[in-house]
Amino acid sequence: MNAPRLGRYPAARRVLAHVSDTHLLDGGARLGGAADTVSALARACEQLARLGGALDAIVVTGDVADLGEPDAYRRVRGLLEPVAASTGAELVWVMGNHDVRETFRTDLLDEASSPAPVNRASWCGGLRIVAVDSSVPGWHHGELVPETLDWLARVLAEPAPEGTVLALHHAPLATPLGLMDVLELRGQDALAEVLAGTDVRLILGGHLHYATNGMFAGIPVSVAGATAYTMDLSAPPRELVGVDGGRSFTLVHCFDEGIVTSVVPVGAFPVVANFGEAFLAEIEDLDDAGRLERFSRKRGGD
Repeated sequence: MNAPRLGRYPAARRVLAHVSDTHLLDGGARLGGAADTVSALARACEQLARLGGALDAIVVTGDVADLGEPDAYRRVRGLLEPVAASTGAELVWVMGNHDVRETFRTDLLDEASSPAPVNRASWCGGLRIVAVDSSVPGWHHGELVPETLDWLARVLAEPAPEGTVLALHHAPLATPLGLMDVLELRGQDALAEVLAGTDVRLILGGHLHYATNGMFAGIPVSVAGATAYTMDLSAPPRELVGVDGGRSFTLVHCFDEGIVTSVVPVGAFPVVANFGEAFLAEIEDLDDAGRLERFSRKRGGD
């Protein structure tokens, strides 16, 4: 049974899952000898599978593999591709600074090996998802080379029926982590010029290993938390501390008049409340006039 829509907003036209920074290693080895990135991603996939046919796309914004190893890419595919197949979701891959273009193409995309930037456009009905490569081979900061900016400008020259979501690894946002600023996206003014006047409704990013939101060139930006490990923003200044916990992904609900992003914690946690079928059964037979009043009335224990 589908949950009834009781408020002013209709159901979202498109639903995207935004996953980032999986950082798998060859053989499924633990990252840093501690973080079980395979189990963490497997758990995220279990939670994604619950969405079933409501999911239109899964966008993975980079650092898919920690060292660009072929086996790591194959393992990520083995976990995410069945979810995409079972839900009917489009699977969109984005290059990160830990990824290697040659193996990213051959072992993740089934393409010929090439050192060229990995730039692709995908479609979910009338919604266009544009993935651009902000990686700089051999470095951890980001930059969009002229070739990528020119390609992006050509793609965005024609508006999409439902607008465009731009996905890249290095999100054009400020960070409160003092040592992360050296790893930011460079040349942001050039990107802003390309985006001016286009139909880009949202920018998705990764890289930071914590969920955050902001604005760039008048466009909302949403950064997904990592599934590998999470940066501790409460650590002492000028320190970067990654912790084996706090993992999450983001759900993106695209409405006709706006976009809403929501953070989903990854893990099996104790259930403290469950307003499910029994709760909905209370209002199933109510007419429209009495539904909102009855449903919103405060009751003991709620």
